[in-house]
Amino acid sequence: MMNYLNTNAPAIHFRRTINSEIYIDKSMLINKLNMLIGTGKCYVCVTRPRRFGKTINANMLGAYYTRGIQSEALFSELEIAKRESYEKHLNQHNVIYIDFSRMPDFCESYKEYIKNIIDMLKEDLLQSYPQLQNKKYSMLSKMFQDTGDSYIFILDEWDSIFYKKFMTKDDKDSFLEFLKGLLKDQPYVELAYMTGVLPIAKYSSGSELNMFEEYNFMNDNVYDSYFGFQEEEVKGLCSKFHSVSYEELKRWYDGYYTSDGRSLFNPRSVSNALSNGLCRNYWTETGPMNEVADCIEHNVDEVREDIVKLVSGMAVPVKLKGYSASEQQLNNRDEILSAMVVYGFLSYHDGLIKIPNHELMEKFEDVMSRQSMGAVKDIVNQSREMLSATLHCDVKRVAQILEEVHDREIPFLKYHDENALSCVITLCYLYAREEYWVEREYASGKGYCDYIFIPKKTSNPAIILELKYNHSAEDAIQQIKDRNYIQKVKHCKEILLVGINYDEGKHHTCIIEKYK
Repeated sequence: MMNYLNTNAPAIHFRRTINSEIYIDKSMLINKLNMLIGTGKCYVCVTRPRRFGKTINANMLGAYYTRGIQSEALFSELEIAKRESYEKHLNQHNVIYIDFSRMPDFCESYKEYIKNIIDMLKEDLLQSYPQLQNKKYSMLSKMFQDTGDSYIFILDEWDSIFYKKFMTKDDKDSFLEFLKGLLKDQPYVELAYMTGVLPIAKYSSGSELNMFEEYNFMNDNVYDSYFGFQEEEVKGLCSKFHSVSYEELKRWYDGYYTSDGRSLFNPRSVSNALSNGLCRNYWTETGPMNEVADCIEHNVDEVREDIVKLVSGMAVPVKLKGYSASEQQLNNRDEILSAMVVYGFLSYHDGLIKIPNHELMEKFEDVMSRQSMGAVKDIVNQSREMLSATLHCDVKRVAQILEEVHDREIPFLKYHDENALSCVITLCYLYAREEYWVEREYASGKGYCDYIFIPKKTSNPAIILELKYNHSAEDAIQQIKDRNYIQKVKHCKEILLVGINYDEGKHHTCIIEKYK
């Protein structure tokens, strides 16, 4: 039984995938890669957040290319089978398939980890090529050369070792050197396809792996349709499974984009929601989010304003240059926001970042309550009282809380524009998201209401909130009525119309009407 060479493991895993109740055909990725075999463009690295189908596609490629098994039955009904290159490459290649996230038992150092990989590669080569038995090799690349064959390398989760606590900077550099020695400019490499979360250290000079063409969430216009579920694919699944509506899936798991602006959903979360018949937070990876939150704490002045704006539903303009694997220290705003995009916590398109969906919004709401957010945390802690005052129509307390927030020494919460006012409203009502879907600039009736609170439980009233500056709270209430903002929540038993005005004298007024 082989460890990495022409193993049947990818085919076993891919068979389970296509036999699953929920499967989207991404086999045309194979057609793209077939064109690169044996060319100068044969080094491809695709990085995506976890849960975006990297391993499923890696298993598919391993099952298709390997000459270790006959896998035609797995692909005969897929789109790739209709292409001219299909039979030419089906089970015609030696495949080295390595899942770098697999650790030896009781591994406590990088040396143990990499020695295990090298030993298993040598074991495979010695078993398959008896002529190598009586030779001593200090270089793995020399063994591959002496086989006289060529190989397709499929390397999944290449960066997983970078997250281990025992890894030092020297260890990380050594690992990059290992990959360089194994792959770079080697005549036996027909194709090297590598996946991970972190982009390779391509952005620093002298990168060991600069032969790879990298494709990530910030720059991919070639392979972006093969990772994640597109809008039409999700609609197709919803027509088959009626347990969850498309609209609900979109609210929870959409918000990413292909390079041309098409909608992209988190595939794992969509699959879980359809299988379980329930939309909830399936984002289970806490490590990177904790790391990013820790970085925010150490650089809070750099990104605190951005975080508040993002949670308020705004898109924030930023120029992202990338995030290097070899230099994971996040020391400034660009590096922190780049890391958030890489990990999938933010989406990035046309120079704008935003929190993609409700699933991720919940994670950022947790960040807002961290001690490092300072006065912002205090406002968030008061948001439960703000919701209670609103539901009890205590207009004096609502206005008082808003004035208290405005008087705090937080520069970006001063009412110099509508966005600043919206940030204040978001913070003051953050707790409301426990019981409501809170939408900003929501299309309803004859226009867009500033805020609409759609109750998650039918026992709660809906809330429509309109803001005014240098007008009156009465004007805000009248606009809600004139433009029929009530239309989207008219099914609710009760609706609260909330009008808030702020004037040049820094005075807030509030009116709340019950509408049945």
